[in-house]
Amino acid sequence: MTAMGQTQGQAFANEREYLTFRLDREEFGIDILKVQEIRGYEPPTRIANAPSFIKGVFNLRGTIVPIVDLRLKFDCPRSDYDSSTVVIVLNLSRRIVGIVVDSVSDVLTLPAENFKAAPDIDTIIDREAVVGLGSLRDRMLILLDIEKLMAGQSMALASDSSN
Repeated sequence: MTAMGQTQGQAFANEREYLTFRLDREEFGIDILKVQEIRGYEPPTRIANAPSFIKGVFNLRGTIVPIVDLRLKFDCPRSDYDSSTVVIVLNLSRRIVGIVVDSVSDVLTLPAENFKAAPDIDTIIDREAVVGLGSLRDRMLILLDIEKLMAGQSMALASDSSN
């Protein structure tokens, strides 16, 4: 078993709770412990020369929060923001970041037997940020390590906690 396989196996050893959300037709899950709050979408203040997936920033009780549109980051087809569009505010290694998603589904507890290793294929999502796949009845979730995703080369939004 590879080191990555061992890490994934350890991650799957216990059941975990995931906040699930939708982007286009795909459903994703992130560790509920990283979620600070969920807010309705409001247009953020734009930042000059920021990548297109960084929509801007907003002020959350005195903290300036960068807002990332995951639909744009994951190269999904463009969609209008509507009443179901939300911002998930994340607390990552002493950094607060917001992600825009199409909608939030629910919080699921996934037993260890419902986890599968992520397929080893190239995707637009940083390979290390995909923890694996979760299945529950007829649903298939792409499980993300949101902290690794936000700290990835193209994002650099969450600092390494060792700094």
